[in-house]
Amino acid sequence: MSAKLNHIAIVSDTFAMVSQFYQAVFGFNPPAKQKNFNAATVGDGYVGININPRRPSRPAGLDHFGVEVEDAAEVLDRLKRKYPAIGALQRPSNRPFAGITTHDPDGNLFDLSQASMANRGEIYTDMQSADRDGPRRISHFALRTMQPERLAEFYADVLGLAPANRSAGDPNHYLTDGRVTLVLMGWDIMAFEGTGIVRPGPNHIGVTVESIAGLKADIERVAGGSPQLAPKRVDMGPEGEKSRQMLAHSAPYAAFQMSDNDNVLIAVAEQG
Repeated sequence: MSAKLNHIAIVSDTFAMVSQFYQAVFGFNPPAKQKNFNAATVGDGYVGININPRRPSRPAGLDHFGVEVEDAAEVLDRLKRKYPAIGALQRPSNRPFAGITTHDPDGNLFDLSQASMANRGEIYTDMQSADRDGPRRISHFALRTMQPERLAEFYADVLGLAPANRSAGDPNHYLTDGRVTLVLMGWDIMAFEGTGIVRPGPNHIGVTVESIAGLKADIERVAGGSPQLAPKRVDMGPEGEKSRQMLAHSAPYAAFQMSDNDNVLIAVAEQG
């Protein structure tokens, strides 16, 4: 059994502008065959970032992630047998990455797809044909949860993601498909003293770059040409600095903390 983390979804009031940010700052590419312009997709050649328009009742920000598996029916059977309280919903054909949507025991949503599903579509095939070894790549997707150990067991059991090494004293749990990592971080309301409280759920995207100094130079260049594409400051004011410190502490693998131009957190590390 193998699974591949194939996309991350963002909800935004300015989805087209967010797409431009990831293209301009990180060099991620849109699919050449994209025909539907009521959302936007960019990617690094392995993982797609789907930026969906915000609609009533949907909060903006990181929303869910998606996984491609060899046999979705087998995964759903395992889910039903071991976690009978969790349902799964067939998605409409206009969702090119999402054949089926389900959730973990904490309610975090994720999509399931497989190569033969109609929803996979040519947009996905086109994204996968791009350069997978560019200098800037998506490394991980992070969730905050009150039960990281239980969710680590769930994702290893249901999706077959492999537990990854943890450093001494690191409370996070890491599960990998061999290239991209799902990071499960603990959530404790007491940790938010001195800053705004963020509920459990999707927390940040991880990106590796060839040079943090080079990335900062590109951010300055992009923001100078188009202020709308400038990332939002993570460390504005005392509360912002505390939030940046929280991200730095909970993402020890990332040396630089930033956000996109619509406040989605990004943890950046240099390639080792």
